[in-house]
Amino acid sequence: MATQVLDSAAIEQLRGSVKGEVLTAGGAGYEEARTVFNGMIDTRPATIVRCKDPHDVIAVVELARVRACEVSIRSGGHGVTGSQLTDEGIVVDLTAMKRITVDPEARTARVQAGVTWGELDAATQEHGLAVTGGRVPSTGIAGLTLGAGSGWIERKFGFTCDSLIEADVVTADGRFVRANETENSDLLWALKGGGGNFGVVTQFTYRLHPVGPMVYGGMLVFPPFAARELAQTYREFMRSAPDEVGGGFAFVTAPPEEFVPEQARGKPAVGIIATYSGDPEEGERVFGPFKDMGPAVDLTGPMPYVAVQALLEHGNPPGNRHYWKADLLDELTDEAIDKLADAHMRMPSPLTVMLLQPLGGAVSRVPADATALGRREAGWAYHVISQWVDPADDERNIEWTRSVSQSLEPYASGGVYITYTSDTGEARVRDAFRDHYDRLVAIKDRYDPGNMFHLGQNIRPSIEAAARAQSGS
Repeated sequence: MATQVLDSAAIEQLRGSVKGEVLTAGGAGYEEARTVFNGMIDTRPATIVRCKDPHDVIAVVELARVRACEVSIRSGGHGVTGSQLTDEGIVVDLTAMKRITVDPEARTARVQAGVTWGELDAATQEHGLAVTGGRVPSTGIAGLTLGAGSGWIERKFGFTCDSLIEADVVTADGRFVRANETENSDLLWALKGGGGNFGVVTQFTYRLHPVGPMVYGGMLVFPPFAARELAQTYREFMRSAPDEVGGGFAFVTAPPEEFVPEQARGKPAVGIIATYSGDPEEGERVFGPFKDMGPAVDLTGPMPYVAVQALLEHGNPPGNRHYWKADLLDELTDEAIDKLADAHMRMPSPLTVMLLQPLGGAVSRVPADATALGRREAGWAYHVISQWVDPADDERNIEWTRSVSQSLEPYASGGVYITYTSDTGEARVRDAFRDHYDRLVAIKDRYDPGNMFHLGQNIRPSIEAAARAQSGS
């Protein structure tokens, strides 16, 4: 879609029509507001509007539509592709919208789109309740929910989107609509994994589940020579593991921390991230065979659920440079494990993690057509989460990440969810949604036929897709 540069008159019009802050280059708060989790993103919007309520969102969308300006949507700012910002356009910044209303009797929570998972977990855990959420507390609820929503308790309660029961949305024509099972049900279906393609979601309503406040969790760390055997053992363990078992198998570099034996610091290591969303004593028993294998470091035990949710926080500070690859695996083969173990020894950054994520459980029992997600049946996902600090190391880390992904192509089954990788483009989006893609296009045609919300993993409306096909672009 053609877009226009936002001029000073339009910015002044915004200042007169919204309650929130309108931030521009050189002004207070602008540099902070354009900084996101991935340090590789250096985008300079014309203005960032820190909305206070849905009325502000409507005002921004209306002006953007009339002025034909590019629009992006920011909540937590964790999206690896950087699509939450737009060069020379308008950012609908939802970070000031923080209201959380928990109904412990109904086991629901109404949550505005600027809330982070750490904030939501703290509010729901006051009542011993939770919804599957992000693995880093500063992650925003909005992007994660709209992209499926993966978390430690997904095998017990499904993805975040599986617990989404209602959403408040500002559409491309400036309307405020509510999507649930009786109103705009097609939109609710599309929001369950279809990304930010259909409007600005200002509030989410979740079904909550009994979790905690104490659960079993932590990490067991082993030397790298145990990687292949341990990964195979973990694979067999997961074949019959109860739904309460979450976590993953990680290829890491041992950090320079006191809890790590001095001789192992800064060297390759493998870890089992252990989480159990039921009785902590039962979790101790279930993970007992791994504890009996003599880990170099055992950090597992009963802990608050909010502490489990923060297990990866220290290793994922904002501002590092990120490039990710991922895919789904129907089966975790010995050959795929070998490729990861070999790549582990060539890992260029000590901050990088390769994670094997077990799926199945409640995730696989949701009917295939219940949400926009393209695939439910995969047994595993692999993640190559590369992160480093120095821009001079960009090429080396990106090339290594791509080489790992290429080596795993023969074992991957495709259809990975849209938030998992740095890859973008139409082929990527079609692969993610597969048989649901045409249905999503039809919903896009209804709610955003002009493709205002096109940044990120874009589902193009049929008119635009036809025009591109005719032009050969």
